[in-house]
Amino acid sequence: MSAPTRPKAKSTNVSDGAPAGEPSDHSAADNTQYLTFLLDRELFAIGILAIKEIIGYGDVTVVPLMPEFIRGVINLRGSVVPVIDLAARFRRKPAPTTKRTCVIIVEIGSEGARHVVGVIVDAVNEVLDIPASEIEPAPEFGAKIRTDFIRGLGKVNGRFVILLEMDHVLSIEEMSTLASAKMEAEIPSDNAGSGR
Repeated sequence: MSAPTRPKAKSTNVSDGAPAGEPSDHSAADNTQYLTFLLDRELFAIGILAIKEIIGYGDVTVVPLMPEFIRGVINLRGSVVPVIDLAARFRRKPAPTTKRTCVIIVEIGSEGARHVVGVIVDAVNEVLDIPASEIEPAPEFGAKIRTDFIRGLGKVNGRFVILLEMDHVLSIEEMSTLASAKMEAEIPSDNAGSGR
């Protein structure tokens, strides 16, 4: 296995190397392929069919009154894309940015619609084939993240890789609710200071 390199300025489609935005011919094998990445020294993976591209971290515009795990938004070829700090989403210390920090652009489903979201990871590793026979069910307890975030545990070279259920991790409804709650908590009510 060769050491991962930082993505070039020109992003690529993970599954076949075609430039982002161009159609690709996905084979049945794509269903067993996962992009692995590091987060706080742990190995996670996302099915490549959910991934649109990988870009270097940078030019994130902060949006006021958002939960800590929403780092901000980026302009991706004219589209506004929210960027989620995956470590903070898992209720861990927010990830520090380094030369290897990347943003994985994923597409998720919500109420019949598709949404594009960026997730910050410490470093992208490699694409692995993990057949269904090598995937264990998500643990019911003992995991360091919510069990509904975990699709399963893939066995690779004698170790487990946490396969993420991105539609749950990036639930638009849940994130909207959390953002609204934070805004309500930080905006003073009309009666604030009336006792002076």
